[in-house]
Amino acid sequence: MYSYFLFLLILLPFIALSGWASARVNSTYAAYDKVANRSSMTGYDAAVRLMKKRGVRDISVGRVGGRLTDHYNPSRREVNLSASTFGSASVAAVAVAAHEVGHVMQKKTGYLPYRFRNFLVPVANIGSRLALPVIIVGILLDLFWYTAPFPVGQWAIYLGIGLYGLSALFMLVTLPVEFNASRRAKKMLLEDGILTEEELPGASKVLSAAALTYVASLLISLVYFLRFLFVMLSFVRRKN
Repeated sequence: MYSYFLFLLILLPFIALSGWASARVNSTYAAYDKVANRSSMTGYDAAVRLMKKRGVRDISVGRVGGRLTDHYNPSRREVNLSASTFGSASVAAVAVAAHEVGHVMQKKTGYLPYRFRNFLVPVANIGSRLALPVIIVGILLDLFWYTAPFPVGQWAIYLGIGLYGLSALFMLVTLPVEFNASRRAKKMLLEDGILTEEELPGASKVLSAAALTYVASLLISLVYFLRFLFVMLSFVRRKN
């Protein structure tokens, strides 16, 4: 029981980091969504222009509900922009739209980490906001481990190790994919004159804040993975 409380003490700062990262991305986006870009292009306009300039004509740009729900769906050949991005002519909106186009270009150029992440999706389809489900599943597995009869609890812990191992690997691969998409986005925005050099730092802040949520999710996955690994090794040691 002492080890579990120690684990919680270690986990709490990462939960706090995840909450802070989520609040920061929302506040940063809100701040730069009030700053109109000089090209007067909306998120939709920027996405269409960036793809057209680079010879991508088979990807549609659609609108989805919610805030910061933007994503690229390669199987449906769609760049889906949230309501807060689609029609907004702000620095934040075109930055987010360009980031999604960055993923389109990763697929087009065969960017290796992107291909590897897509390979992991069927077995680790955990999405970009991983922290909360990771925490909930981890707590349930912990309770199951202490209350379930042998060998059910043992197999539950094996499942936990596999789950968090896959999630940690997925998030580890996601980091370079997201950072690269942001670098591509900033470069394209400048090349196409959608943002100026003076406006680019604002776009960078928006994209950096979003990337921090992935870092927080990765750290939580790693903490839980190490927790389950420690429990399994302890079980094997007692059995021997």
